[in-house]
Amino acid sequence: MKTEMRKHYHDYIEKFKKATPDEIHEKMKKAIDELESSDDGDGLSTGEKAPNFNLPDAKGKTVELYEQLKSGPVVLTFYRGGWCPYCNMELRAYQQILDEIHGQGAELMAISPQTPDQSLTTHEKNELNYHVLSDVGNEVANQYNLVYQLPDYLVDVYKDKGLHVDKHNGDETWTLPVSATYIIDTDGTIVYDYTKADYKDRAEPSDVLGELKKINA
Repeated sequence: MKTEMRKHYHDYIEKFKKATPDEIHEKMKKAIDELESSDDGDGLSTGEKAPNFNLPDAKGKTVELYEQLKSGPVVLTFYRGGWCPYCNMELRAYQQILDEIHGQGAELMAISPQTPDQSLTTHEKNELNYHVLSDVGNEVANQYNLVYQLPDYLVDVYKDKGLHVDKHNGDETWTLPVSATYIIDTDGTIVYDYTKADYKDRAEPSDVLGELKKINA
């Protein structure tokens, strides 16, 4: 699993590099560097209390974090959207180990600022059997200190590529959550966190599974 997902990431990055002008690469790197040097998107840390939330899933059902925690730990991952190839690779990797996550008595939830219709598309496209939640306006992501503003020069790059994040999210803000993964124990405490400004750097699902196993050890 670990090798497979990283290989997909590596292959896509190499393909993207060859197909994309250096100027665009430089702008993307600049945006990541600026985010890393700011206080935006730092995220909550291990030991902190996870804010509760009620969000609609891809099928219109409202899901409450603390209600789910009554049944066991929750793996909570924030992703940018179904338009992001790295997000799709990550979501599919979690699907591959979903039975093992459930075997540890845990549930998986994935959150993005996409509208419910867009979340449904992501859910169906990747054949996901876990909660894909819509956080329109990034309200929950903001409570987890994950929200950042895409710089104007990167918005222009996205638009030139025909990628209209604002339409996916149903607002004009062009804000996104930093890619982040948490394990939240049944008392609401964060027992594992992985947050990176670089959207290509994600928690390895097999490592997350290993952390879950430590909770039950």
